[in-house]
Amino acid sequence: MIELFHLSKSFRNFQAVKDVTLQIPRGEIFGFLGPNGAGKTTTIRMMAGLMKPTSGRVCLDGKDVLRQPEEAKSVLGFIPDRPYLYEKLTGQEFLDFIADLHGLETGNSRQKRIDELLTFFDLQGWCRELIESYSHGMRQRLVFGAALLHRPKVLIIDEPMVGLDPKGTRLVKGLFRDLSKKGVSIFMSTHTLELAEEICQRIGIINEGRVIALGTMEELREKAKTADARLESLFLKLTGGEEAGEFLE
Repeated sequence: MIELFHLSKSFRNFQAVKDVTLQIPRGEIFGFLGPNGAGKTTTIRMMAGLMKPTSGRVCLDGKDVLRQPEEAKSVLGFIPDRPYLYEKLTGQEFLDFIADLHGLETGNSRQKRIDELLTFFDLQGWCRELIESYSHGMRQRLVFGAALLHRPKVLIIDEPMVGLDPKGTRLVKGLFRDLSKKGVSIFMSTHTLELAEEICQRIGIINEGRVIALGTMEELREKAKTADARLESLFLKLTGGEEAGEFLE
């Protein structure tokens, strides 16, 4: 469902992403972890078609992001780490705008879908208010609603829980599990290791532009040569942050 083939990105003399190859099947929740500056966001921007790779390619549901951009983006729901919202629109107007971008026909079925998402994300009572009056958590929930409006087959998210309170976090975790059961492939970059450990079937760890570990928690333990069950310990050992962890302890 999500395929990355020898994906690389260079900025002048600096190579941010180095020969990344990944396959995420239908219905898998995949966690993409790495230290700051490891190449996570650059990889995600190439996957979403916002940045052209230096080499390699990305396919979403069999559609090449560079060669078939409209077809690829029609199956993609994308939530960046810093989403942009038009603050002078209401929540309803913003979702109508996104629906227009996806070519959803106007009418009862479109409004029913919008109402479903507004209700699910507890925004129905705010849908006629300007987005500038929304809290950070409300904005994040609105972005989730916009990303799901066209029922995507692929969901790519950079730091999904930023700004969400415990209720919103629980809602989104349940949503991810439900979408996974329905066959949606979810690619999630996060610094919240507990979240990745709780809901991801597989995890990839990127460091200095390269994927250095890939697999289930058990497979990561084998690679790190440790019986420690915690993802935090595995992550620090694999990325060279063990010394910092020992110092903090």
